[in-house]
Amino acid sequence: MDTKARNCLLQHREALERDVKTSYIMDHMISDGVLTVSEEEKVKNEPTQRQRAAMLIKTILEKDNYSYISFYNALLHEGYKDLAYLLHGGIPVLSSSNGKDSGGITSYVRTVLCEGGVPQRPVVFVTRKKLVKAIQQKLFKLSGEPGWVTIYGMAGCGKSVLAAEAVRDHSFLEAFFPGGVHWVSVGKQDKSGLLMKLQNLCTRLDQDENFSQRLPLNIEEAKDRLRILMLRKHPRSLLILDDVWDPWVLKAFDNQCQILLTTRDKSVTDSVMGPKYVVPVESGLEKEKGLEILSLFVNMKKADLPEQAHSIIKECKGSPLVVSLIGALLRDFPNRWEYYLRQLQNKQFKKIRKSSSYDYEALDEAMSISVEMLREDIKDYYTDLSILQKDIKVPTKVLCILWDMETEEVEDILQEFVNKSLLFCDRNGKSFLYYLHDLQVDFLTQKNHSQLQDLHKKLIAQFQRHFRLHCLSPDQEDCMYWYNFLAYHMASAKMHKELCGLMFSLDWIKAKTELVGPAHLIHEFVEYRHMLDEKDGTVCENFQEFLSLNGHLLGRQPFPNIVQLGLCELETSEVYQQAKLKAKQEVDNGMLYVEWINKENIKNLSRLVVRPHTDAVYHACFSEDGQRIASCGADKNLQVFKAETGEKLLEIKAHEDEVLCCAFSADDRFIATCSVDKKVKIWNSTSGELVHTYDEHSEQVNCCHFTNNSNHLLLATGSDDCFLKLWALNQKECRNTMFGHTNSVNHCRFSPDDKLLASCSADGTLKLWDVKSANERKSINVKQFFLNSEEPQEDMEVIVKCCSWSADGARIMVAAKNKVFLFDIHTSGLLAEIHTGHHSTVQYCDFSPHNHLAVVALPQYCVELWNMDSCLKVADCRGHLSWVHCVMFSPDGSSFLTSSDDQTIRLWETKKVCKNSAIALKQEIDVVFQENEVMVLAVDDIKRLQLINGNTGQIDYLTEAQVSCCCLSPHLQYLAFGGEDGAIQILEFLNNRIFQSRIGHKNTVRHIRFTADAKTLISSSDDSAIQA
Repeated sequence: MDTKARNCLLQHREALERDVKTSYIMDHMISDGVLTVSEEEKVKNEPTQRQRAAMLIKTILEKDNYSYISFYNALLHEGYKDLAYLLHGGIPVLSSSNGKDSGGITSYVRTVLCEGGVPQRPVVFVTRKKLVKAIQQKLFKLSGEPGWVTIYGMAGCGKSVLAAEAVRDHSFLEAFFPGGVHWVSVGKQDKSGLLMKLQNLCTRLDQDENFSQRLPLNIEEAKDRLRILMLRKHPRSLLILDDVWDPWVLKAFDNQCQILLTTRDKSVTDSVMGPKYVVPVESGLEKEKGLEILSLFVNMKKADLPEQAHSIIKECKGSPLVVSLIGALLRDFPNRWEYYLRQLQNKQFKKIRKSSSYDYEALDEAMSISVEMLREDIKDYYTDLSILQKDIKVPTKVLCILWDMETEEVEDILQEFVNKSLLFCDRNGKSFLYYLHDLQVDFLTQKNHSQLQDLHKKLIAQFQRHFRLHCLSPDQEDCMYWYNFLAYHMASAKMHKELCGLMFSLDWIKAKTELVGPAHLIHEFVEYRHMLDEKDGTVCENFQEFLSLNGHLLGRQPFPNIVQLGLCELETSEVYQQAKLKAKQEVDNGMLYVEWINKENIKNLSRLVVRPHTDAVYHACFSEDGQRIASCGADKNLQVFKAETGEKLLEIKAHEDEVLCCAFSADDRFIATCSVDKKVKIWNSTSGELVHTYDEHSEQVNCCHFTNNSNHLLLATGSDDCFLKLWALNQKECRNTMFGHTNSVNHCRFSPDDKLLASCSADGTLKLWDVKSANERKSINVKQFFLNSEEPQEDMEVIVKCCSWSADGARIMVAAKNKVFLFDIHTSGLLAEIHTGHHSTVQYCDFSPHNHLAVVALPQYCVELWNMDSCLKVADCRGHLSWVHCVMFSPDGSSFLTSSDDQTIRLWETKKVCKNSAIALKQEIDVVFQENEVMVLAVDDIKRLQLINGNTGQIDYLTEAQVSCCCLSPHLQYLAFGGEDGAIQILEFLNNRIFQSRIGHKNTVRHIRFTADAKTLISSSDDSAIQA
């Protein structure tokens, strides 16, 4: 045991002997393999608790560092956190030489790392013990609690190798991460790419599919699935995120995990919560380490290396990647030291690209030399790899198709690239996955720029040739690659006809959405819109809208019939034309389809659609006079435009990171914005001039809201730092800071009279604050309303997303998970509860300023209007092509706006939406088909009887009685309807005479039906009687 650890144990021996109960502590240490059963018996034989503790400590003092660490972890696990804290300063640094064998690599380690997808060691490897120990020490400081350890440095400095090496130690894994290690190669991602990564990770973690039979459909659902899997199936495990570029990506993994990540940006973790530790990695190896790598490649002692070896290390600045590339060449040509040094010194190769972040010249030079030294017969094969994307692992089968070769031939060629450090290989069971380092991808695309289009064409031609004879089957190892990247290769090849044929195909849409969901397809329509529009912009719009509006159905099991969905499109749509053609073919084989004949009556309910941003729109709001709209989003900009026409008035580069919320002041003079960059800014709403900048929050600021009275203007903000702050615009510093929430503050709103401020938090509560004193007035635990869920309470995370006041200030609406609650402000009592019926979280809600309507945003591209008095849904508003983030009524309630990930803001007329959607038909309907005529008799949700012409859509309201059921006679001579009072009435169409049954039922009539000759009517009722 280290001297420092021993001294720490001796120093606190008395406190440990006094308080520790040994029984459960020893169970942990036996499980860790550091205490034997005989030693346990020896401790148990002591007569008193204190003597047993003394004997245990005496035993530990005779053991090694792992016993100390096991004892420390046992104290933490059994609740002795104060005692564990006393020992924290003596924690020894683990050394790989103390492992179960050299480097600590046992069969257990190999199994854990292989199952977790951790990359293997490079062929030539030198230890960097100091850095590995530093990483392990930082991981140890997490003490089993959620947190972040960041390895950062320049490209090519060996961050990924160090991350893998830190967990390649038996005792370290057993002591700290017995739940395993899970490696994710992140790279530079957009939202659909990140969703694919999350889907793959969830699949890997839930291989027995205990938790779900389908992939998560969006990032929020994937984040929640990952949290549950890590907590329940993989506790005390480590998640390693390799090559993280963007802070927003980490939010998807910010779910109470222990995370090790590699990145080039030290500030990437600023956007997440929890303990954070950093391990910097120098951009180049020390000279001795660089020489050691070269000596291993050429199988020489360091002392025997020629002088050129020292110069090579100097010229390439010790870059691990460059040293490895040159070393691999020297292994094959050990007499070319002078030649390779001269190539580096002459600097005759171009940089990868002028704007490249890889700002060291020797890198592309070393790669050029490596490629030039390949055998002539395989150089062209390496050129073909120019079409591969960064961070994408390609199955061998894809390259077999490209090169029209047997698997073994392809693997032999690729192994030569791997041996020369020009390609990397992962083993996935029996198959191989190959990938290029991102520097190599940049090098190849720059070097072969003029050939790229032809190279992509070559791949597509080979794909088409191969799959003329073979169907693309989900069980093929290369299947997922083609579904994910076939459109990319076609677009890169500028094959417009083929790309349109693929993207405008219901067969392709069906197959791809069944495998990966709709998000990636929607992304491709956006990404390649400029090419797809060249054929016909309307056709592209048809398919994109079809996919977006039906995506919530296409991604779910059981998968719907896509032909039937297509038949529901307008007859002018290309989607409909394809669906009808397929339906005709399949009808001949016994399939049955129905066609919607009056769909042209359905109207577009959006009044105005604007696209002010180049990325997701997170928030939009009306000015107090309703004439202007302000919006903000992921492009870091603030936009102001006219509410009537969409004409742009202002465009401001507002923040250094995503802008999450904006708000007009009550007098419309100012606009407030808040951002991931932790700042709050006040702008002149007319000129766009910056008035104030506040930076007192320590984490991202999620929300901002002005008071409703312009005479006493205050701004409230809420942040991930758990605090609410009040700002007076005439002061430079915050007026009040409100403490009380224990997690991120997501939303805040002033009451109509400005006396109270409501706040919503990820801690599961709604809090009301007195604005004058800044004291907490009351707290409502929203989480308690989900306790009947099957999910255990301790695992349940209830994030209260937003709130909105009623016009009179007596009620407040709150959104959490998939429910909306209405509370009485004075009693805190629950007045109403709405279950949206969707599996995803309600994103936003807003109360109408003048009536009982509420508008609710859902992630399924959908917005709903609800009557908060009756708890009935009034309308569905569909039209957005991606997730809806925000909804907001205009000040007079006549319209409302919605903002979305699809970069658009839509304005909707409240009355028009309600008029077209308010009356819903119930299940009590009857239909008669007579020659070319279709008549529908139906009861609506206010129990009126409607006679609808199926061809024209004309509606006749026949009666406003409390109708419970209805029917038509076969030849449309009569109609009959039963009521809740038990009465049955018959209407004769010819002369509009009404007959009423003499007897009637004693209770509600549930079903009535004419006989075929229309002379007899049969009825049944809740009174258990059948009458004729």
